[in-house]
Amino acid sequence: MRTALFPGSFDPVTNGHLDVIKRASLLFDRLIVAVANNESKKALFSVREREELLRSACVEAGATNVETTTFDGLLVGAVLRFDAVAVVRGLRAVSDFEIEFQMALMNRQLEKRCETIFLMPSPEYSFVSSRMIKEIFRLGGDISSFVPQVVNASLAAKQLPPPEHA
Repeated sequence: MRTALFPGSFDPVTNGHLDVIKRASLLFDRLIVAVANNESKKALFSVREREELLRSACVEAGATNVETTTFDGLLVGAVLRFDAVAVVRGLRAVSDFEIEFQMALMNRQLEKRCETIFLMPSPEYSFVSSRMIKEIFRLGGDISSFVPQVVNASLAAKQLPPPEHA
């Protein structure tokens, strides 16, 4: 069984993430989508909330060979833990490539078995990022076409402070 690992913060999971998940799930027997516990980032949702939203979104999208989980520490540790043959990363723009390329090379240096597969999102999602979704949401914009229904509902239930005015 060929397993791939798709790691990320998924704060929140977007339709762009789901696009990459669905397409990667067709390439591997098993796809593990893993929420990274990165305490240096200020997250809107807890790690557990993100995993649950991700799980619900994958079920909603009909991704049957996809599992969700969380992980701490180095990505190469998760690769070994799940016996993954590849790490899946989404690339939206050239700026993503530069960062992802460096990380892929470092991960392979740390663990020779750590191969990285880059997938580009479908064009309609090439500009969508979790960071932008959070900003649009904080400023009162409509994000419903950019995120799964379960995420839209969870964001609507969040009580955020009003945006600061400069």
